[in-house]
Amino acid sequence: MNQPTHTIPSREEILGIFRDAQSPLDAAALARALNVDPDAVEVLSRRLNAMQRDGQIHSDQSGLFELADHSGFVAGKVSAHREGFGFVIPDEPGEDLFLSDKEMQKVLHGDRVMAKVTGTDRRGRKEATIVEVVTRANSHIIGRLLNENGVWLIAPEDKRIGQDVLVAGSPGKAKAGQIVSVELIDQPSRFKQPTGRIVEVLGDLDDPGMEIEIAVRKFGVPHIFSAAALKSAAKLPAEVRDADLEDRVDLRDVPLVTIDGEDARDFDDAVYCEPVRIGNEDCFRLLVAIADVSHYVRPNDALDVDALERSTSVYFPRRVIPMLPEKLSNGLCSLNPAVDRLTLVCDMVVSSTGEVTAYQFYPAVIHSAARLTYNEVADILGNSAGPEAARRPAIVQHLLNLSDVYHVLNKARQARGAIDFETTETYIVCNALGKIEKIIPRTRNDAHKLIEECMLAANVCAADLLIRHKHPGTYRIHAAPTEEKLTQVRTFLKQVGLNLGGGDKPAANDYAVLMKQVKERPDAQLLQTMLLRSMQQAVYSPDNIGHFGLAYEAYAHFTSPIRRYPDLLTHRAIKAILLGKKYEPKGIELSGLNSNVSNATRKKQAKDKAQGTQKQEKDLTIWDALGVHCSANERRADEASRDVEAWLKCYFIKDKLGEEFTGVVSGVTTFGIFVQLDALYVEGLVHITELGTDFFQYDDARHELRGERTGKRYQLTDRVSVKVARVDLEARKIDLVLAGGADEVSGVGLPKSSAAKALEAKPAKSRKPSANTESRYELDANVDGNAARAAPAKRAKTAAAAAKPSSRSVKTPSKTSRKKR
Repeated sequence: MNQPTHTIPSREEILGIFRDAQSPLDAAALARALNVDPDAVEVLSRRLNAMQRDGQIHSDQSGLFELADHSGFVAGKVSAHREGFGFVIPDEPGEDLFLSDKEMQKVLHGDRVMAKVTGTDRRGRKEATIVEVVTRANSHIIGRLLNENGVWLIAPEDKRIGQDVLVAGSPGKAKAGQIVSVELIDQPSRFKQPTGRIVEVLGDLDDPGMEIEIAVRKFGVPHIFSAAALKSAAKLPAEVRDADLEDRVDLRDVPLVTIDGEDARDFDDAVYCEPVRIGNEDCFRLLVAIADVSHYVRPNDALDVDALERSTSVYFPRRVIPMLPEKLSNGLCSLNPAVDRLTLVCDMVVSSTGEVTAYQFYPAVIHSAARLTYNEVADILGNSAGPEAARRPAIVQHLLNLSDVYHVLNKARQARGAIDFETTETYIVCNALGKIEKIIPRTRNDAHKLIEECMLAANVCAADLLIRHKHPGTYRIHAAPTEEKLTQVRTFLKQVGLNLGGGDKPAANDYAVLMKQVKERPDAQLLQTMLLRSMQQAVYSPDNIGHFGLAYEAYAHFTSPIRRYPDLLTHRAIKAILLGKKYEPKGIELSGLNSNVSNATRKKQAKDKAQGTQKQEKDLTIWDALGVHCSANERRADEASRDVEAWLKCYFIKDKLGEEFTGVVSGVTTFGIFVQLDALYVEGLVHITELGTDFFQYDDARHELRGERTGKRYQLTDRVSVKVARVDLEARKIDLVLAGGADEVSGVGLPKSSAAKALEAKPAKSRKPSANTESRYELDANVDGNAARAAPAKRAKTAAAAAKPSSRSVKTPSKTSRKKR
């Protein structure tokens, strides 16, 4: 039996007892349940009274306590801001609740809480107090080990966690400044900051790949396969066996090829095309063979459990965190050349006008004829008699056939009115130490577009099959722009002499028409970015509403099951249909799924609830939960990738302090302008304090800052010359100043800042790094990635707009404090 303790249990422990109790308890009974020394019951009673005062519990006249009625409380998740305050994001659609920095001392980012609305703050936002912490989100925190006045602290790498962690006991072999992982022993409370013990020493901040080690832990990306999954993978054969060929179409004599990037290691898809004549029409037979991952990864086995948890592969410069163990992702499932591989094939007939007039799916075995790169294929298509073609004479005609079908599919795409954003993608070239050597634009040639059109066609056929057979699945849906976004983009376009057609409900074709109009403009890149930001984010859902950007009535992901879990689900559904059955995911613990939704989704849910069109809980299925889970994990992967790229770019630019660059204004906010540097493809902030002594009015719709006294305007697409003033690796921020002072843009005369002032290290408001939001096969506008550029404040005085350095509170017993690092 445990020995009694004089330590008074935490509020969470007490609430846990009350939740499990069958009837009210008095202080003595509670003390026995918590193994508290009888001498400490009086102190326990004082804690109970405090909890009653705060609305967590209540008592009757006989002194019996029980949980308070929570009917007036709001359940939700804590979302913290790096400057100390936070919000409760309600589980039910509704307005976010503001939490002061005092309330945030009780919790960490991601904790689930019960909150009580206490009023409104000075900005009119509903303000709340935390009544109960239901579940804690953080068991481990990664950060930098610091020694301040003899006190060992962990400064979290995730700046949304605003409290340092006190190290319990000795730091062991860890040295000050190193990156460590700490296991939390005590969670924070109003009067106590979190404490923990160091469980892993990752190394020094400058160690190769450290930014990735930080990111996967910071964003909770699963990066170590379970022992059970690795054991299951090890049991799989090294090659396709004869028994695997049963009930499969043998396509080993068909010269299918893979076409991917030079650095690709997993090959999901292989393609083949030949001209055919159907009746009196010349058509094409297009085969898209996709790795049959579902043959090896069975529902609820160890490999499937790990794959579902990850939901997607995560791509970093020089490293990939795969969804499946390497034996499958780079081996048995990868369509490597000159080996037999199992596939699920979409076999299509494409008309001369680009319409898929017939299709069928079937399991097959293939033997890839070649592993080609985009550049190789582009060279062959550009010169079918050239040296690259001479190296591969056997496949030249097949590639020309693929080119022909691409052109008719692309013609249909244009007729359909799909949006074709030609944004500049960049490729980070790293040196042997894992740091950026250079950033170069990634050119998109006809080979990229060829594969894209083939994959789109197969994905549409997959969605059509689900619909025809009324089989549930995870569609890839993309809603039309919201009214708010439409208003903003129309106002902006008006300023540059452009107009988006379509009235209140523009179609994808209206965007496509406008894209053609701006294609040759010098500001085309920024205009396309603005149009892209007006888009909503594509997500997974069993409710098919079509894909706005691609102008499809139905669309699903089928072509990448090695790296995307929704594709694996689609494969299982298709196989069930082929067998005349129905696939229903079972044995999945819903509480273990990621239920985070984007800000845009939450706004839509609130709107649907207000209009009475919200999907009822009784109508929700496992497919709904899987759609939310996969969408959330996709965003998680994007955030981790962006975080690593932002860190690498800061590291890359930190040796260029004081150097001058030209660039273009790529974002305008209440607190300054973002500038993307030419050639470097790196973005930094010119803080509003560097724009002169004027009062600046921020116009959200026009995306501009306008000086009230001088009329000076800073707008998107303005070209400027800037100097690198400060680089903050921890915050992933680059601060710039106008090279010629505040009169640099458009020749408007304003007082210049002195050179010394220009290069001062000025803290700036936090922001998310800009994201490359165009995926390989479809439009995926990440609206949330630009949320920091839509601040609601309308007026800012330059002298008062500098962001205030945040300080981390180190509560008793340490009594230490420090400036923001």
